[in-house]
Amino acid sequence: MSDWKTFSFLNPTEEHKALRNMVRDFVTKEVEPQVQEFDRKEQFNLPLFHKLGEQGLLGLLIPAEFGGSGMDLTASVIVHEELSASDPGLCLAYLAHSVLCAYNIYRNAGLEQKKLWLPPLSEGKWVGAMAMSEADCGTDVRAMKTKAVKKNGKYILNGRKMWITNGSIDENKTPCDCCLVYAQADKGISAFLVEKTSSGFSVGQKIKDKLGMRASNTCELIFENCEGHLIGKEGEALLQMVRNLEVERITLAAMSLGIARRCLEEMNHYSSKRESFGKPIRFYGQIQKHIAQSYGDFQAARAYVYETARSYQSGSDSNHVSLPNQRLQSDGVKLVASRVGKDIADRAIQVLGGYGYVGEYRVEQFWRDAKLLEIGGGTIEALEKNITKDLHGISSI
Repeated sequence: MSDWKTFSFLNPTEEHKALRNMVRDFVTKEVEPQVQEFDRKEQFNLPLFHKLGEQGLLGLLIPAEFGGSGMDLTASVIVHEELSASDPGLCLAYLAHSVLCAYNIYRNAGLEQKKLWLPPLSEGKWVGAMAMSEADCGTDVRAMKTKAVKKNGKYILNGRKMWITNGSIDENKTPCDCCLVYAQADKGISAFLVEKTSSGFSVGQKIKDKLGMRASNTCELIFENCEGHLIGKEGEALLQMVRNLEVERITLAAMSLGIARRCLEEMNHYSSKRESFGKPIRFYGQIQKHIAQSYGDFQAARAYVYETARSYQSGSDSNHVSLPNQRLQSDGVKLVASRVGKDIADRAIQVLGGYGYVGEYRVEQFWRDAKLLEIGGGTIEALEKNITKDLHGISSI
Protein backbone atom coordinates (compact mmCIF):
# COMPACT_ATOMS: atom_id res chain seq x y z
CA MET A 1 0.00 0.00 0.00
CA SER A 2 1.04 3.64 -0.35
CA ASP A 3 1.20 4.33 3.41
CA TRP A 4 5.01 3.98 3.54
CA LYS A 5 5.35 7.03 5.81
CA THR A 6 3.76 4.97 8.60
CA PHE A 7 6.64 2.50 8.74
CA SER A 8 10.08 3.93 9.48
CA PHE A 9 11.86 0.72 8.46
CA LEU A 10 10.85 1.35 4.85
CA ASN A 11 12.87 4.59 4.75
CA PRO A 12 15.51 4.33 7.49
CA THR A 13 17.21 7.60 6.48
CA GLU A 14 16.22 10.86 4.80
CA GLU A 15 18.30 9.73 1.81
CA HIS A 16 16.15 6.61 1.46
CA LYS A 17 12.98 8.69 1.77
CA ALA A 18 14.17 11.10 -0.93
CA LEU A 19 15.09 8.15 -3.16
CA ARG A 20 11.61 6.62 -2.82
CA ASN A 21 9.96 9.96 -3.58
CA MET A 22 12.15 10.45 -6.63
CA VAL A 23 11.52 6.96 -7.99
CA ARG A 24 7.75 7.22 -7.41
CA ASP A 25 7.67 10.51 -9.27
CA PHE A 26 9.72 9.01 -12.12
CA VAL A 27 7.43 5.98 -12.27
CA THR A 28 4.30 8.14 -12.43
CA LYS A 29 5.63 10.39 -15.18
CA GLU A 30 7.81 8.08 -17.26
CA VAL A 31 7.09 4.43 -16.56
CA GLU A 32 3.34 4.07 -16.05
CA PRO A 33 2.27 5.63 -19.40
CA GLN A 34 4.24 3.13 -21.50
CA VAL A 35 3.72 -0.16 -19.65
CA GLN A 36 0.91 -1.77 -21.61
CA GLU A 37 2.30 -0.76 -25.00
CA PHE A 38 5.66 -2.42 -24.43
CA ASP A 39 4.15 -5.43 -22.69
CA ARG A 40 1.90 -6.06 -25.69
CA LYS A 41 4.73 -5.54 -28.18
CA GLU A 42 7.05 -7.75 -26.10
CA GLN A 43 9.64 -5.04 -26.49
CA PHE A 44 12.36 -3.59 -24.25
CA ASN A 45 12.05 0.18 -23.84
CA LEU A 46 15.70 1.09 -24.30
CA PRO A 47 15.26 4.90 -24.19
CA LEU A 48 13.41 4.59 -20.88
CA PHE A 49 16.16 2.32 -19.57
CA HIS A 50 18.72 5.00 -20.39
CA LYS A 51 16.64 7.48 -18.35
CA LEU A 52 17.16 5.22 -15.33
CA GLY A 53 20.85 5.93 -15.80
CA GLU A 54 20.21 9.65 -15.94
CA GLN A 55 18.50 9.32 -12.56
CA GLY A 56 21.59 7.64 -11.09
CA LEU A 57 19.79 4.34 -10.58
CA LEU A 58 21.74 1.96 -12.82
CA GLY A 59 24.81 2.12 -10.60
CA LEU A 60 22.92 2.39 -7.34
CA LEU A 61 25.16 -0.09 -5.46
CA ILE A 62 28.37 1.08 -7.15
CA PRO A 63 30.64 3.59 -5.33
CA ALA A 64 30.95 7.11 -6.73
CA GLU A 65 34.60 6.50 -7.69
CA PHE A 66 33.33 4.12 -10.39
CA GLY A 67 30.48 6.35 -11.53
CA GLY A 68 27.76 4.97 -9.24
CA SER A 69 25.56 6.34 -6.47
CA GLY A 70 27.15 4.41 -3.60
CA MET A 71 23.92 3.47 -1.85
CA ASP A 72 23.05 0.34 0.14
CA LEU A 73 20.92 -2.73 -0.30
CA THR A 74 17.88 -1.11 1.33
CA ALA A 75 18.04 1.56 -1.38
CA SER A 76 18.11 -1.15 -4.04
CA VAL A 77 15.08 -2.83 -2.45
CA ILE A 78 13.22 0.50 -2.54
CA VAL A 79 13.91 0.97 -6.25
CA HIS A 80 12.93 -2.60 -7.13
CA GLU A 81 9.68 -2.35 -5.18
CA GLU A 82 8.72 0.97 -6.74
CA LEU A 83 9.55 0.02 -10.32
CA SER A 84 7.77 -3.33 -10.05
CA ALA A 85 4.62 -1.68 -8.73
CA SER A 86 4.31 -0.29 -12.26
CA ASP A 87 6.41 -2.31 -14.72
CA PRO A 88 7.94 -5.60 -13.51
CA GLY A 89 9.37 -6.30 -16.97
CA LEU A 90 11.37 -3.10 -17.01
CA CYS A 91 12.42 -3.78 -13.42
CA LEU A 92 13.70 -7.23 -14.34
CA ALA A 93 15.91 -5.66 -17.01
CA TYR A 94 17.06 -3.17 -14.39
CA LEU A 95 17.92 -5.97 -11.95
CA ALA A 96 19.84 -7.95 -14.56
CA HIS A 97 21.91 -4.88 -15.35
CA SER A 98 22.44 -3.31 -11.93
CA VAL A 99 22.68 -6.41 -9.71
CA LEU A 100 23.62 -9.39 -11.86
CA CYS A 101 26.13 -7.55 -14.02
CA ALA A 102 27.36 -4.23 -12.55
CA TYR A 103 27.32 -5.19 -8.87
CA ASN A 104 28.86 -8.57 -9.66
CA ILE A 105 31.72 -6.84 -11.44
CA TYR A 106 32.18 -4.44 -8.54
CA ARG A 107 32.36 -7.25 -6.01
CA ASN A 108 34.68 -9.54 -7.96
CA ALA A 109 36.68 -7.73 -10.66
CA GLY A 110 40.14 -6.20 -10.39
CA LEU A 111 40.61 -2.47 -9.89
CA GLU A 112 41.52 -1.71 -13.50
CA GLN A 113 38.56 -3.75 -14.74
CA LYS A 114 36.24 -1.81 -12.44
CA LYS A 115 37.59 1.49 -13.74
CA LEU A 116 37.05 0.34 -17.31
CA TRP A 117 33.60 -1.26 -17.12
CA LEU A 118 31.68 0.23 -14.21
CA PRO A 119 31.38 3.88 -15.31
CA PRO A 120 29.57 3.12 -18.61
CA LEU A 121 27.34 0.59 -16.81
CA SER A 122 26.55 3.02 -13.99
CA GLU A 123 25.84 5.92 -16.32
CA GLY A 124 23.60 3.90 -18.63
CA LYS A 125 25.90 4.13 -21.64
CA TRP A 126 26.10 0.33 -21.59
CA VAL A 127 23.42 -2.29 -21.06
CA GLY A 128 24.76 -5.27 -19.13
CA ALA A 129 23.65 -8.88 -18.70
CA MET A 130 24.68 -12.05 -16.89
CA ALA A 131 24.76 -15.45 -18.60
CA MET A 132 24.69 -18.57 -16.47
CA SER A 133 21.80 -20.80 -17.60
CA GLU A 134 21.96 -23.08 -20.62
CA ALA A 135 19.29 -25.01 -22.47
CA ASP A 136 19.99 -28.11 -20.35
CA CYS A 137 21.51 -26.44 -17.33
CA GLY A 138 19.75 -24.24 -14.78
CA THR A 139 19.91 -24.99 -11.07
CA ASP A 140 22.62 -27.60 -11.70
CA VAL A 141 25.26 -25.03 -12.65
CA ARG A 142 28.10 -27.56 -12.54
CA ALA A 143 26.57 -29.19 -15.61
CA MET A 144 27.18 -26.17 -17.84
CA LYS A 145 28.93 -26.95 -21.10
CA THR A 146 30.27 -23.55 -22.14
CA LYS A 147 34.07 -23.80 -22.17
CA ALA A 148 36.87 -21.28 -21.71
CA VAL A 149 40.35 -22.21 -22.92
CA LYS A 150 43.44 -20.08 -22.41
CA LYS A 151 45.39 -19.54 -25.63
CA ASN A 152 48.33 -17.18 -26.01
CA GLY A 153 47.43 -15.42 -22.79
CA LYS A 154 43.77 -14.92 -23.74
CA TYR A 155 40.64 -16.82 -22.76
CA ILE A 156 38.56 -18.11 -25.67
CA LEU A 157 34.92 -19.04 -24.99
CA ASN A 158 32.73 -21.49 -26.87
CA GLY A 159 29.16 -22.38 -25.97
CA ARG A 160 25.57 -21.22 -25.77
CA LYS A 161 23.60 -19.59 -22.97
CA MET A 162 19.81 -19.57 -22.73
CA TRP A 163 17.12 -17.45 -20.99
CA ILE A 164 19.41 -14.42 -20.80
CA THR A 165 17.73 -11.21 -19.67
CA ASN A 166 19.13 -8.17 -21.53
CA GLY A 167 21.11 -10.47 -23.82
CA SER A 168 19.68 -8.54 -26.76
CA ILE A 169 18.66 -4.89 -26.54
CA ASP A 170 16.42 -4.54 -29.61
CA GLU A 171 14.41 -6.38 -32.23
CA ASN A 172 17.43 -6.60 -34.55
CA LYS A 173 19.27 -9.06 -32.29
CA THR A 174 21.81 -6.47 -31.24
CA PRO A 175 23.81 -7.95 -28.34
CA CYS A 176 24.07 -6.18 -25.00
CA ASP A 177 27.13 -4.00 -24.52
CA CYS A 178 28.73 -6.45 -22.10
CA CYS A 179 27.86 -9.77 -20.54
CA LEU A 180 29.23 -11.53 -17.50
CA VAL A 181 29.54 -15.16 -18.60
CA TYR A 182 30.12 -18.29 -16.51
CA ALA A 183 32.12 -21.04 -18.21
CA GLN A 184 34.13 -24.17 -17.48
CA ALA A 185 37.89 -23.50 -17.34
CA ASP A 186 40.86 -25.71 -16.40
CA LYS A 187 40.44 -25.00 -12.67
CA GLY A 188 36.66 -25.06 -12.62
CA ILE A 189 33.78 -22.72 -13.30
CA SER A 190 35.06 -19.20 -13.86
CA ALA A 191 33.58 -15.79 -14.69
CA PHE A 192 34.40 -13.76 -17.79
CA LEU A 193 33.37 -10.39 -19.12
CA VAL A 194 32.54 -10.44 -22.83
CA GLU A 195 32.16 -7.12 -24.60
CA LYS A 196 29.80 -6.45 -27.48
CA THR A 197 32.77 -5.83 -29.77
CA SER A 198 34.21 -9.30 -29.15
CA SER A 199 34.33 -11.36 -32.33
CA GLY A 200 32.13 -14.45 -32.12
CA PHE A 201 29.62 -12.95 -29.66
CA SER A 202 26.10 -12.99 -31.09
CA VAL A 203 22.41 -13.38 -30.31
CA GLY A 204 20.75 -16.66 -31.22
CA GLN A 205 17.11 -17.44 -30.61
CA LYS A 206 14.96 -14.63 -29.23
CA ILE A 207 12.42 -15.91 -26.71
CA LYS A 208 8.90 -14.80 -27.58
CA ASP A 209 5.41 -15.65 -26.30
CA LYS A 210 6.52 -15.56 -22.67
CA LEU A 211 3.80 -15.81 -20.04
CA GLY A 212 5.01 -12.61 -18.39
CA MET A 213 7.88 -10.11 -18.11
CA ARG A 214 7.30 -9.36 -21.77
CA ALA A 215 8.90 -5.91 -21.61
CA SER A 216 12.17 -7.60 -20.72
CA ASN A 217 14.12 -9.08 -23.62
CA THR A 218 15.12 -12.73 -23.20
CA CYS A 219 17.32 -14.59 -25.64
CA GLU A 220 19.97 -17.17 -26.38
CA LEU A 221 23.58 -15.97 -26.55
CA ILE A 222 26.20 -17.65 -28.70
CA PHE A 223 29.95 -17.62 -28.09
CA GLU A 224 32.10 -18.91 -30.96
CA ASN A 225 35.82 -18.54 -30.39
CA CYS A 226 34.96 -15.42 -28.43
CA GLU A 227 37.45 -13.60 -26.22
CA GLY A 228 36.50 -13.17 -22.57
CA HIS A 229 38.22 -11.29 -19.76
CA LEU A 230 38.70 -13.35 -16.60
CA ILE A 231 37.07 -11.84 -13.49
CA GLY A 232 38.84 -12.84 -10.30
CA LYS A 233 40.68 -16.14 -10.48
CA GLU A 234 39.95 -19.36 -12.29
CA GLY A 235 37.63 -21.66 -10.37
CA GLU A 236 36.29 -18.88 -8.10
CA ALA A 237 33.05 -18.25 -9.93
CA LEU A 238 30.83 -20.52 -7.81
CA LEU A 239 31.72 -18.51 -4.71
CA GLN A 240 31.18 -15.28 -6.63
CA MET A 241 27.84 -16.60 -7.81
CA VAL A 242 26.67 -17.50 -4.31
CA ARG A 243 27.56 -14.05 -3.01
CA ASN A 244 25.65 -12.32 -5.77
CA LEU A 245 22.69 -14.68 -5.62
CA GLU A 246 21.99 -13.48 -2.09
CA VAL A 247 21.62 -9.88 -3.29
CA GLU A 248 19.70 -10.99 -6.38
CA ARG A 249 17.17 -12.94 -4.32
CA ILE A 250 16.55 -10.05 -1.94
CA THR A 251 15.92 -7.68 -4.84
CA LEU A 252 13.73 -10.25 -6.61
CA ALA A 253 11.74 -10.46 -3.37
CA ALA A 254 11.39 -6.67 -3.51
CA MET A 255 9.97 -7.02 -7.02
CA SER A 256 7.31 -9.34 -5.62
CA LEU A 257 6.49 -6.68 -3.03
CA GLY A 258 5.86 -4.15 -5.78
CA ILE A 259 3.54 -6.54 -7.59
CA ALA A 260 1.70 -7.41 -4.38
CA ARG A 261 1.30 -3.77 -3.37
CA ARG A 262 -0.11 -2.69 -6.71
CA CYS A 263 -2.56 -5.58 -6.87
CA LEU A 264 -3.71 -4.91 -3.31
CA GLU A 265 -4.28 -1.25 -4.17
CA GLU A 266 -6.25 -2.18 -7.29
CA MET A 267 -8.58 -4.58 -5.48
CA ASN A 268 -9.04 -2.12 -2.62
CA HIS A 269 -10.05 0.70 -4.97
CA TYR A 270 -12.22 -1.49 -7.20
CA SER A 271 -14.12 -3.07 -4.31
CA SER A 272 -15.06 0.40 -3.05
CA LYS A 273 -16.52 1.52 -6.39
CA ARG A 274 -18.05 -1.68 -7.73
CA GLU A 275 -21.55 -2.26 -6.40
CA SER A 276 -23.56 -5.45 -6.27
CA PHE A 277 -27.05 -5.85 -4.84
CA GLY A 278 -27.09 -2.18 -3.88
CA LYS A 279 -23.80 -1.79 -2.03
CA PRO A 280 -20.03 -1.82 -2.68
CA ILE A 281 -18.66 -5.34 -2.88
CA ARG A 282 -16.17 -4.59 -0.08
CA PHE A 283 -19.06 -5.12 2.34
CA TYR A 284 -19.29 -8.80 1.42
CA GLY A 285 -17.35 -11.37 3.45
CA GLN A 286 -15.95 -13.17 0.43
CA ILE A 287 -14.29 -9.97 -0.80
CA GLN A 288 -13.18 -8.94 2.68
CA LYS A 289 -11.35 -12.24 3.04
CA HIS A 290 -9.33 -11.63 -0.12
CA ILE A 291 -8.43 -8.06 0.82
CA ALA A 292 -7.68 -8.64 4.49
CA GLN A 293 -5.58 -11.76 3.87
CA SER A 294 -3.66 -9.94 1.15
CA TYR A 295 -2.95 -6.96 3.39
CA GLY A 296 -1.60 -9.15 6.19
CA ASP A 297 0.51 -11.24 3.81
CA PHE A 298 1.91 -8.16 2.11
CA GLN A 299 2.88 -6.35 5.28
CA ALA A 300 4.50 -9.46 6.74
CA ALA A 301 6.52 -10.09 3.58
CA ARG A 302 7.46 -6.42 3.36
CA ALA A 303 8.80 -6.35 6.91
CA TYR A 304 10.80 -9.54 6.27
CA VAL A 305 12.35 -8.20 3.06
CA TYR A 306 13.33 -4.82 4.47
CA GLU A 307 14.71 -6.30 7.68
CA THR A 308 16.80 -8.76 5.67
CA ALA A 309 18.12 -5.96 3.47
CA ARG A 310 18.95 -3.85 6.52
CA SER A 311 20.84 -6.59 8.31
CA TYR A 312 22.57 -8.06 5.27
CA GLN A 313 26.33 -7.67 5.57
CA SER A 314 27.00 -6.91 1.93
CA GLY A 315 30.53 -5.70 2.61
CA SER A 316 32.47 -3.21 0.56
CA ASP A 317 35.29 -5.43 -0.64
CA SER A 318 35.66 -8.52 -2.79
CA ASN A 319 36.90 -10.58 0.14
CA HIS A 320 33.51 -10.62 1.82
CA VAL A 321 32.56 -14.20 2.66
CA SER A 322 28.93 -15.25 2.54
CA LEU A 323 27.66 -16.43 5.92
CA PRO A 324 25.24 -19.38 6.17
CA ASN A 325 22.62 -17.20 7.87
CA GLN A 326 22.75 -14.73 4.99
CA ARG A 327 21.89 -17.39 2.45
CA LEU A 328 19.18 -18.68 4.77
CA GLN A 329 17.56 -15.25 4.95
CA SER A 330 17.95 -14.33 1.27
CA ASP A 331 16.43 -17.68 0.30
CA GLY A 332 13.69 -17.21 2.89
CA VAL A 333 12.61 -13.77 1.73
CA LYS A 334 12.46 -14.84 -1.91
CA LEU A 335 10.51 -17.99 -1.04
CA VAL A 336 7.96 -16.03 1.01
CA ALA A 337 7.69 -12.90 -1.12
CA SER A 338 7.44 -14.66 -4.49
CA ARG A 339 4.47 -16.67 -3.28
CA VAL A 340 2.86 -13.62 -1.69
CA GLY A 341 3.19 -11.66 -4.94
CA LYS A 342 1.57 -14.35 -7.04
CA ASP A 343 -1.16 -15.13 -4.47
CA ILE A 344 -2.18 -11.48 -4.08
CA ALA A 345 -2.27 -11.01 -7.85
CA ASP A 346 -4.48 -14.09 -8.07
CA ARG A 347 -6.84 -12.72 -5.41
CA ALA A 348 -6.97 -9.38 -7.21
CA ILE A 349 -8.18 -11.10 -10.36
CA GLN A 350 -10.84 -12.87 -8.31
CA VAL A 351 -12.03 -9.63 -6.68
CA LEU A 352 -12.20 -7.80 -10.01
CA GLY A 353 -13.95 -10.72 -11.70
CA GLY A 354 -14.25 -10.23 -15.45
CA TYR A 355 -12.35 -6.96 -15.29
CA GLY A 356 -9.51 -8.77 -13.56
CA TYR A 357 -9.23 -11.18 -16.45
CA VAL A 358 -8.65 -8.44 -19.04
CA GLY A 359 -5.97 -5.80 -19.35
CA GLU A 360 -7.82 -2.67 -18.26
CA TYR A 361 -6.87 -2.88 -14.59
CA ARG A 362 -3.59 -4.69 -15.31
CA VAL A 363 -3.85 -7.23 -12.50
CA GLU A 364 -3.76 -10.02 -15.07
CA GLN A 365 -0.37 -8.72 -16.25
CA PHE A 366 0.96 -8.61 -12.69
CA TRP A 367 -0.26 -12.18 -12.20
CA ARG A 368 1.64 -13.25 -15.32
CA ASP A 369 4.75 -11.35 -14.29
CA ALA A 370 4.63 -12.69 -10.72
CA LYS A 371 5.02 -16.30 -11.84
CA LEU A 372 8.54 -15.72 -13.11
CA LEU A 373 9.63 -14.78 -9.59
CA GLU A 374 8.90 -18.33 -8.42
CA ILE A 375 11.31 -19.59 -11.10
CA GLY A 376 14.07 -17.09 -11.86
CA GLY A 377 16.97 -16.51 -9.47
CA GLY A 378 16.39 -19.88 -7.85
CA THR A 379 13.19 -21.90 -8.08
CA ILE A 380 11.04 -22.18 -4.99
CA GLU A 381 11.96 -25.87 -4.86
CA ALA A 382 15.68 -25.01 -4.83
CA LEU A 383 15.08 -22.48 -2.07
CA GLU A 384 13.21 -25.07 0.00
CA LYS A 385 16.15 -27.45 -0.39
CA ASN A 386 18.65 -24.77 0.65
CA ILE A 387 16.63 -23.64 3.64
CA THR A 388 16.16 -27.18 4.93
CA LYS A 389 19.88 -27.85 4.52
CA ASP A 390 20.90 -24.64 6.31
CA LEU A 391 18.50 -25.29 9.18
CA HIS A 392 20.04 -28.71 9.84
CA GLY A 393 21.73 -28.73 13.21
CA ILE A 394 20.23 -25.42 14.35
CA SER A 395 18.54 -26.04 17.68
CA SER A 396 17.01 -22.61 18.17
CA ILE A 397 15.52 -20.50 15.40
